Parts: sequence; structure tokens; C-alpha cells
Amino acid sequence: MIPLHIHSNYSLLEGVITLDEIIEKAVNYQLGAVALTDTNGMYGLISFYKKAKEKGIKPILGTYIDEPDNLPDSGRHSELTEGHLEPVLPAGRFISGSKGVSGYKETLKQVQGDTKKIYALFLAKNFDGYSDICRIITARKLKDDFSLFRLLQNEFPNLFILTNSIELLQSIPPYQNIYAELIITDSHKFNSRKLFEAAKAKNIKYVITNPVYFSEPEDHLLHRVVTAIKNRDTFENLAEDSLVDKEFYFKPPSSFNHPALRDKIPEAFANINFIANECNVDLGLGKYKIPDFPEEKNSYSTLWQYACEGLEKRYGKAAASIKSRLEEELQVIDELKLADYFLIVNDIFLEAKRRGMMTLTRGSAANSLVCYCLGLTEVDPVRHNFYFTRFLNKSRSSLPDIDIDFSWKERDEIVQYVFKKYGYSRVAFISTHVTIKARSAFRETAKVFGFSDEEISKLSKYIPWTDARNLPDISKRFPESRSLNFDDEPWKSIINIATRLANFPRHLSIHPGGIVITPLPITTYTALEYAKNKGVGLIITQPDMYGVEDLGLVKIDLLSQRSLGVLRDSIQQIKDNSYFVPQPGLLEQQHV
Repeated sequence: MIPLHIHSNYSLLEGVITLDEIIEKAVNYQLGAVALTDTNGMYGLISFYKKAKEKGIKPILGTYIDEPDNLPDSGRHSELTEGHLEPVLPAGRFISGSKGVSGYKETLKQVQGDTKKIYALFLAKNFDGYSDICRIITARKLKDDFSLFRLLQNEFPNLFILTNSIELLQSIPPYQNIYAELIITDSHKFNSRKLFEAAKAKNIKYVITNPVYFSEPEDHLLHRVVTAIKNRDTFENLAEDSLVDKEFYFKPPSSFNHPALRDKIPEAFANINFIANECNVDLGLGKYKIPDFPEEKNSYSTLWQYACEGLEKRYGKAAASIKSRLEEELQVIDELKLADYFLIVNDIFLEAKRRGMMTLTRGSAANSLVCYCLGLTEVDPVRHNFYFTRFLNKSRSSLPDIDIDFSWKERDEIVQYVFKKYGYSRVAFISTHVTIKARSAFRETAKVFGFSDEEISKLSKYIPWTDARNLPDISKRFPESRSLNFDDEPWKSIINIATRLANFPRHLSIHPGGIVITPLPITTYTALEYAKNKGVGLIITQPDMYGVEDLGLVKIDLLSQRSLGVLRDSIQQIKDNSYFVPQPGLLEQQHV
């Protein structure tokens, strides 16, 4: 049986099965397909897609969206308009169905006091369905008045939607792609029977699932640990109803081959296979998705013109060999259809110059004669015999990297320029996935065991910033850890558990310089959420820089460099206090 409901460790501090373990299980069980449905997120979805494809497994891309705990009041419902749903629904959609908002309010009254989360699984049939998932997750993360009940009054033809909530099932129109999710573990039998009856009454199809949160039965302990960490609780005080079913591990297909089960509801198995066959998402990895440069109809001709003008400024009457190299570089750029990318970066650079900002381009862009002629770099690649292929070549699967440094006082200004020029719906900051390392794994696990911060700090200060997998023999590996002895209980158990948390994603942060610009609204390609400090209002992509690059999106690093700010301040002080003022371009004329 193909599993359609799986939470990896990218269901932050909920699931404890890794992406590699999911794929390994799918291969070992000879499954043709496997799904990923992390909670309110797609943090690991791109990596999962790649890993599954590499092993010949069909990736079913999905998400698990739950109803927020803070249900919105009736006053906010009355303000609902089509515009409120714009990030979620394609143009022209609005709340429909016989119940509408009034029926939604009535349903809310019925579900008050429900002990378990109300949720729905969304599985993408195609790329449009994948984009719907991105928009739905974004709405769940950004909208204070988000409601799953209200969302599902609308039809999503490019998605399969599964729910085990009787209340939710009864409140939504019986669209063809809605399925009741019958969870077949012992603790869910009662609800599944009621759900089965409700589905039959509304002529809604159904599937059976055994949700997956961990790899093996014994890994329920690790789930207890991450749940306690999430709830800032201890083993002793952890509420049992905050944990998932102990049966939610990745079971072999033979576990579902009971004749009684298959004979009683054969449609459920047939529906699983139907869903798996219909889910065929192509993310187009390795294909660049570059926005058109707004001001030019023929980007390549414009880039050629700018480069040739720059060639004359740099070299005067350039040698034939230099002209030939420029033509070769431009030809590669044209074949890879990267002219718009170079024009976008050049525009940002020129705008900074127009505003009198100090900038510095770093990295392998110094190998490019085109970059040198555009003025993006100041090191002559011909004179220093730099190889263009190190910067860009036809076999490269990701976009070239042109990093631009700005004064830390001026970077925000140029970022605002990018947002305004390309549109707030097409630009976002890129996230970084903060993972659990040795010291944090030790601290978090020890807290779960009931140790105080003071007790933990006495030991954790001797643990270096290293991978948590080094914890078992840390006193042998690192001189500063020689005094640590974790051979006795409970420290031995703490270390064993903490080691299992190695490189688990913990939360999201903001990439120090990366922004992404997309040709279509950014939620076509990726979900968004607030950075950790929501009050600041910064919105970031859920995938990190690697996922963004795999998608072929334009990632530009606009870096904040404190030393450039110091240099700018120094020049200003010289200007204010002396007769000598360094002239613009003075430093650029020197060959470094």
C-alpha cells in the first residue's frame, strides 16, 4: 500500500523520520511511489523530490494543513472578501457552495472542544496543484484569519484532498477530488467508522492510511523528545494527548494485506492506487526560471550593446583575442538564456552607483569578461588569465553566482528598490534552515529529562560547535571536552537521544544576503512565511537557498558589509575635515 500521509523531520519538532529514511523504506518495500505531507510546510519538499527521482520512486508532493487553534471570531468572518483569498486561489474564485460562510460559522460551533487537530491533506496532481499547495501554505502562515473550513468551500481541481475530520467533511461540498481518510490503527477505529458512514452518506470516496511520523516502533521515544522540546516540557509533565499514535511508523505493505480489510473496503485500496497514478508533478529542476528584464524587449541585444560599450571603455581599441573572448562569453550566456539575469544584476549595480553607494562584487564573477565590461567587477580577467568556465559553462545546473557587497547602512535601501521594481508578489528573502548541532541537541534533550539550565550549562560549555553525531565520543575527539564523562545514566541515555537529533531542522532564519526574484508570483514556485521574529514583518521562502537554486529561480546575494560602511564614513570624515577628498573611481583604476 502506497503511503499518502507522511511527516518527516521537516514537520518541525513533530516527525522524526528523515527524507533519506523515507526513500530507503520505499526502496526496500518496493513501493512505486511515496508521499510527503509535512505540517503546514514544504521545507523539505524539493529535496524529497530530488531524492525520490534519483532512486526511481515517484514523489507525491503534498502538505498537511491544520485548522488554527485561535479560531477567528464572527466579526472577522463578515469582512471576508474575494481579495482576502487572493494568495490562495486563482483569479475568479470565491467562497461558494450551499453553506458558504454562514454554514462555516455553524460548523465552527459544532467543532468546539474537539480534542484532536482538524486537518486536511493536499496532494498535487500536477505543477498547478503544486502551486496551489504553495499558495495554501502561504495563506496558512501569513493570514491571521485563515480557516480550513472556509478554504475548502472552494474547489481545487488540481489537488486531491483527504481529511479524517467528520466535521470538515460534512461542511464542504462533495467535490470529486475529496476523500475521507480512514486511519486504520486501533485508537482511530471509532472515528474511522463514523467517518466511513458520513462519507457514504455524502457519496464521498475514501482511502485508508497509516500516517507515518517515525521509521520504527521504537522511534516513538524520539517523537516524545521532540514534542517535549516543542512544548517546552519534560517527560514527566508531557501530556499524552500531545503525542501521535504509537502505530504511526512506516509499516511494510504486508501489514495491510488482511483479507478482511481488503474484502470489506476494496475501493479504499483502488482509490489509493488511483491517486498515486494521477499525481505526476514535474518541477522542472535544472531549468532556469528567469524574469524578463522589465525595460527591454530584446535582452540579448541590449546585453551585447552594454558589453561592447564597456569593452571600449576598459580597453580602448581591444585586441582581437579579447573581442573573441567577449563574443564567446556572450554566446554561452545567450545559449543558456541568461541575458535577463545579467541585465537584472547590472541594473541593481547601476542603481546603487546612481545613489552614490559603495559596492564590491566578489566571487567567481571576476572570471567573466562580460562582468568586467559591465563594470560589475574591477579585476581584469584577461590580464590575470582567469577562466570563464569556472564562473559559467554550458553544463552548469545552477545560475551563476554574482555576489554584491553593500555598506551595512545602505543595503536595505537597495533591497527596497528591488522589491519595488520587480513587485512585492515576485520578490522575497531566502530562508536558511537552522539545524540542531551538538550543543543544542545536548541542551534540549537534557531539559526534557528535567535538568535545569544551570546544571546543563556546567557541561554544555565544554561541548564545541560540532555535529551532534560526535557526541558519543566527544571527550576523545575534542581537547576542550576531555573532562566530560557521559558513561553513566541518565547522561548516557541523553547522549544517545541527542545524537539522533543530529541535523534535524529546528526553525527558519533569514539568509544573510539572498533574495529571490521570480517571473510569476513567487507562490507559483514556493511557499512563504514570516521570519522567526514575525513582528519585523520580513517574509521568507520556506525552501532554503539550495531548494531555491534547484527550482532554477533567480537568487541574488546583496550582502551587508560593515567594512564598506566604515570606509564610507572615513571618506566622509576626510571630506569634512581636510582639503583632500578621494575621487570616485580612484581605487577602481588600480589593478589589484
